[in-house]
Amino acid sequence: MTPPSVETERGRSAWRLFRRRTVWLPTWQGSLLIGLVVAAALLLSAWRVVGFLALSEPAPGRDNTGARTLVVEGWLDRNDLDQVAAIVRGGRYALVLTTGGPISADFDDPARWPSFAERAASYLRVTTPTGTRIVAVPAPASAQDRTFLSAVMLREWAKRNGAVLEAIDLVSAGVHARRSRRMFQAALGPEVAVGVLATAPVEYDAQRWWTGSTGAKTVLGETIALAWTVCCFRPPAPGSHAERWGAPAPR
Repeated sequence: MTPPSVETERGRSAWRLFRRRTVWLPTWQGSLLIGLVVAAALLLSAWRVVGFLALSEPAPGRDNTGARTLVVEGWLDRNDLDQVAAIVRGGRYALVLTTGGPISADFDDPARWPSFAERAASYLRVTTPTGTRIVAVPAPASAQDRTFLSAVMLREWAKRNGAVLEAIDLVSAGVHARRSRRMFQAALGPEVAVGVLATAPVEYDAQRWWTGSTGAKTVLGETIALAWTVCCFRPPAPGSHAERWGAPAPR
């Protein structure tokens, strides 16, 4: 027969909320080593994140000859557009399409350029007198997912004009490039090969972006935006009003 004292102890142990355990903690030498490893990993990630976001990967195109259509996000600034102009002057692309929505009055002169697409097209026509066809493909106003809506408008323009977009190269600004390609690929579908070209920033040092507020804000903001896109963005059904919510609702 089990003594009462033992039974009482077992009953108490069954209702305990805490139990004693042996916990292994690093020594100061171990803590130092762990800290150095974590710091090295963070520095390596910080150094490589721009290369990951600012992706330059042209589309192979049919028979691996490359894309013949260049798509330019019209909201790019003058430095970015000058880099685009140099690409166009290279003569590889037969068609240049510029995208983008309306220009707000506090950003530029909306009377001169109704949309970013038309502003970029106008600038490229002046800076690239090569005879390359440059067409503006404006998008309606949108409070969010503007890149995706611009890509949808590009797809609709191609349908209306009988243009076959088998492969395109998309030009975007630096660390925005990977996210832009993801949005354009979602809108254009798997039958279109979407390459991407990232312009080089001049506002900050891409190799040491964390040393200044502009670089840190740009890179960290784009990292968060890409994570949200991968995690949460799901393209609506092609042709649905939800896909084109920036356009007037059908009656």
